[in-house]
Amino acid sequence: MKNRLKVLRAERDWSQGDLAERLGVSRQSVNALETGKYDPSLPLAFKIARLFGLSIEEIFQDEAV
Repeated sequence: MKNRLKVLRAERDWSQGDLAERLGVSRQSVNALETGKYDPSLPLAFKIARLFGLSIEEIFQDEAV
């Protein structure tokens, strides 16, 4: 699944650790999300969307589309 997480994080000048702390996950989880190695659970996707003030669809895109 493609996502805009790295760009959104960089726009706010947050490190992966900063984002991880805000989401309550590990920095390694943030790295895995950004590189597409891990797809977030639905609750985590909603948490990410709320944090950035965007819809889930504005952050994550299905690669099959």
